[in-house]
Amino acid sequence: MARNELRPIIKLRSTAGTGHTYVTRKNRRNDPDRMVLRKFDPVVRRHVDFREER
Repeated sequence: MARNELRPIIKLRSTAGTGHTYVTRKNRRNDPDRMVLRKFDPVVRRHVDFREER
């Protein structure tokens, strides 16, 4: 199953300290390091950085 190895499921946790997470997939060839995406956190009602959690 090469599909799971190339595009693993990752959790993105909010840096605002609210504990809110998003679940997505990433391509390891394009993003070998930990991802950081700016997404909406409904707890604090604003866009914050979400970092990949392992």
